[in-house]
Amino acid sequence: MRLTTPAVAVGAMAAALLVGLYLGLVTWAQDWGHARELLWEDRYFVGAIALGFGTQVGLYVHVRQMARRRRLASTAVTAVGTGTSSVAMVACCAHHLADVLPLVGFSGLAVFLGDYRVPLMALGIGVNAIGVFVMLRVVLRERRLLALASAPLAERA
Repeated sequence: MRLTTPAVAVGAMAAALLVGLYLGLVTWAQDWGHARELLWEDRYFVGAIALGFGTQVGLYVHVRQMARRRRLASTAVTAVGTGTSSVAMVACCAHHLADVLPLVGFSGLAVFLGDYRVPLMALGIGVNAIGVFVMLRVVLRERRLLALASAPLAERA
């Protein structure tokens, strides 16, 4: 499977935007120094989640390019991967709500999210892994269909 330059670039941008969202959320809730410190503490979790998210987005772009070559839209199938990315992103960043929830009267939920920060981030990594697996299956299926569509009629029989 050879990924195209646009697919890799879009995947890298998506990963960078996710890290930017992480930094922006923490900066908004605390300050820039705390955001950098927290990113350093959570670098393995955030890196794994961003890498998984970027991989899924890159694979999605690749599948869309292959589907265009076959002149078929595969958005229904690729939506599964996008959905898992969304769940992973929410699981990744949910614990940062703990910073602002006491201000709006949800201190119990803030304690819960603070206590379960690591399991929520691990859940995000797991969901991303599932999403990457689903997207790889879609890519393989699309490649088979593309090969069948481009094969001469005699070879298809």
